[in-house]
Amino acid sequence: MMRAAPGSPFSNDRRLEPEVEAQILAVYGHDRPLHEQYFTYIADVARGDFGPSLRNKDKTVSELIAEGFPVSATIGGLAMFFAFFVGGALGIIAGLRQNSILDYGLMSVATLGISIPSYVVGPVAALIFGVWIPIFAPGGLDMGHMTPYTITLPVITLSLYYVAGISRIMRGSMIEAMRSNHIRTARAKGVSERDIILKHALPVAILPLISYIGPASVGVVTGSLVIERVFSLPGIGSFFIDGALNRDYTLVMGVVILFASLILVMNLVADVLYAILDPRVKY
Repeated sequence: MMRAAPGSPFSNDRRLEPEVEAQILAVYGHDRPLHEQYFTYIADVARGDFGPSLRNKDKTVSELIAEGFPVSATIGGLAMFFAFFVGGALGIIAGLRQNSILDYGLMSVATLGISIPSYVVGPVAALIFGVWIPIFAPGGLDMGHMTPYTITLPVITLSLYYVAGISRIMRGSMIEAMRSNHIRTARAKGVSERDIILKHALPVAILPLISYIGPASVGVVTGSLVIERVFSLPGIGSFFIDGALNRDYTLVMGVVILFASLILVMNLVADVLYAILDPRVKY
């Protein structure tokens, strides 16, 4: 798809004469037929070589990924943890207080959270809590370092959609678990309500959240592209957008391969955890 777009990585540079641009493309091997470039690239990737960045001089794609990965991994990991912890807790509370004012209030907020995209929440949050009420940084890092002051807004913004989704999933799962036969049996035996919730209902209710790890990881990976751009964070998502705008083919492909690998790993982790927690599942 990148190669189908008109122009080349150097076509926007007005200082280059067509002959000079052709020579540069020849140096990178982009003057050869597309199928030859493809098989050469696949062979290089198999050796762990993603090639040089076409627009970032003196840097390889691997170096750029290594530079941006800590930022993206920190933001994404904290967002996932925050989403599952807060969303799960709110879902449990709403499920145990079904049809109460608290339940209706939490689910109304959850519906609102699902409806508003992160590219709207991000700028609004940066304006309110970074400019009007300067509690957190509106964007960027603190002297190149990640601190709670600089990453709190990106983490919360990235996780809000999943907090809302997880709370709704957990609420429904908790309601279903509390209505199951083994809960009635436990109550008939005189088991305390606290033990019923923690030891009998919660282990069953949490299983759907394990299945949600895969889709949530996909959303966090793709959502980081927008969040890093909104908050001016030097992560892989920002590099990807810059590469796409500048037709930096090798950088775009390297980031796509990394994201695809992360998604596959997270889905595998979710399947393994589900099999461990639910003995009924066999592979």
